[in-house]
Amino acid sequence: MSSGRKTAPAGRTGARQAVERLADDRLAHLVRYVARGLTRSLQIRLAEQDVQFGHWVFLRILWDGDGLTQKALSERAGLMESTTHTALAKLESLGYVTRRNPPDNRRKLLVFLTPRGRKLRDLLEPMAEEVNAVSVEGLSESEIAVLRRSLLAMAENLDADEESASADGRGVPATRALGS
Repeated sequence: MSSGRKTAPAGRTGARQAVERLADDRLAHLVRYVARGLTRSLQIRLAEQDVQFGHWVFLRILWDGDGLTQKALSERAGLMESTTHTALAKLESLGYVTRRNPPDNRRKLLVFLTPRGRKLRDLLEPMAEEVNAVSVEGLSESEIAVLRRSLLAMAENLDADEESASADGRGVPATRALGS
């Protein structure tokens, strides 16, 4: 019985075969495949500098403005606070961030980049730019503009869908809830 997917002709590279299999797949699978590829390409480059992708996520946010609470950082990263806490502890042990209380609040902790963490930007951002350039190789400027507009429209549609679900009392179940 056939899976309904095309098989690539002999002699094609693994990457080419994967793309040919995706040609008729659902849009969600294609977007996920591309997102995974972008992440993996960046991970390869970050590993050369002993930086984990999970750390990149937080560094990138902090480069745009530090002095955030753990909660604000979690929200911007779209991750659970426990995940953020673990990553921040590691980033602090590596000397990239420091956490300290504001003078008027001994309970609140704010996250700040250290000079070492700030310096990483000049090293790591060009790697991300390289991944972006590799991903759009062969596309014209107008195709890239259409792609950007399309992805932004999709993001807006999906955010609205999630807000609507939330208003109806529905949400994304906790991973643990799915296993029980």
